[in-house]
Amino acid sequence: MKLAAARIFLARRFRFLEGKAMADIVLNVEVRERAGTGGARATRGAGLVPGILYGGDKDPVSIAVKSNEFRKALHTGKLLGHLVTLKYGDETQPVIAKDVQFHPVTDNPVHFDLFRVDAHARIRISVPVHFRNHEASPGLKRGGALNVNLHEIELMAPADAIPEEIVIDLTGLEIGDNVQAADLKLPDRVEVAAHDRDATVASIATSSAMQSAEETAEEGETPAA
Repeated sequence: MKLAAARIFLARRFRFLEGKAMADIVLNVEVRERAGTGGARATRGAGLVPGILYGGDKDPVSIAVKSNEFRKALHTGKLLGHLVTLKYGDETQPVIAKDVQFHPVTDNPVHFDLFRVDAHARIRISVPVHFRNHEASPGLKRGGALNVNLHEIELMAPADAIPEEIVIDLTGLEIGDNVQAADLKLPDRVEVAAHDRDATVASIATSSAMQSAEETAEEGETPAA
């Protein structure tokens, strides 16, 4: 696809972000005329990170972002899974960064995927789960172990109101207690995706050290013959 045609393709087809909906991260993209492995290699050689823009009822478009700009966006921690602004010339549109691939040795970004969205549309997206107040859990204080079943939870959320993380408070949890996805307190207009609603996010279980101590104590209480 030639640059002129790509510009027409990108222009005036998407809702603009306004006010609080405007994303903090802006990616200035170029349209790549060459796709495929050879085109991606040439793009990286020119100091750019190749990517693909897809989604909606539009055709995919091969794009690229300057490497230093892309790394800066990555280091904010608010690129993947967040609403960001794609800028092409004078045109802007809301997108979600769905995936970033890294070089296995250098760990440099080598490719990325951007997904077109309406800023206020509800989308399905995975959000990381974190835990706090470990010291306030009686079960953990007694030597129990936190078993995490889900490190991410799929949510249905407005594209302009995606939570950065789900934080679970462990205060008061005893051994044998568990945290269900359906019981999580989420922001307004955000809910757990249907297939995760019945899932156990985490539980407080007896640790191997506690089991070993209990077995030792039982052996010590066995009466002599």
